Amino acid sequence: PGAVLPRADLDNWRWAGVPFYLRTGKRMAERLAEIVLNFRPVPHAILPGGAATEVNRLIIRLQPDESIRLYVLAKVPGAEMKVRRVPLNLDFESTFKVRRWDAYERLLSDVIAGNLTLFMRRDELDASWDWIDPIQRAWAQAGDAPRPYAAGSWGPSAANALIARDGLSWQEDS
Repeated sequence: PGAVLPRADLDNWRWAGVPFYLRTGKRMAERLAEIVLNFRPVPHAILPGGAATEVNRLIIRLQPDESIRLYVLAKVPGAEMKVRRVPLNLDFESTFKVRRWDAYERLLSDVIAGNLTLFMRRDELDASWDWIDPIQRAWAQAGDAPRPYAAGSWGPSAANALIARDGLSWQEDS
């Protein structure tokens, strides 16, 4: 299997300087889709504790089990003046105690009801190809391709090297 490991930068004032890293592949260590937002570290620590590389992190899990988790550095209770990472968690499965439809049940139900909310519009599809076509052309010109990796792993080591250049690491502890 191969993996796609691009870094994307948005060319507008709101997201200037914010890198977006995309990692996708088949037969990776877990089948999941999530968005991980790493907040910028503060320029100086107010309290000791927490590694310098630790940042507040928001994780939005889209599948297989929807959840929203916010990890923040918080002061440890008591007299000690230290901080540590604390999770705040909204787990849809434990919060809403109903059987959830799997992806295909939901899509089929939406098709029958004529609800197109979860389906891509034509302009979205065109924009997707506008984004990926230059990547594919660059791969072809360079004689490059997605990097192979061992099934059941988190992808090729190039994925780690890509993000490590910016002093970051992938969120792999679900």
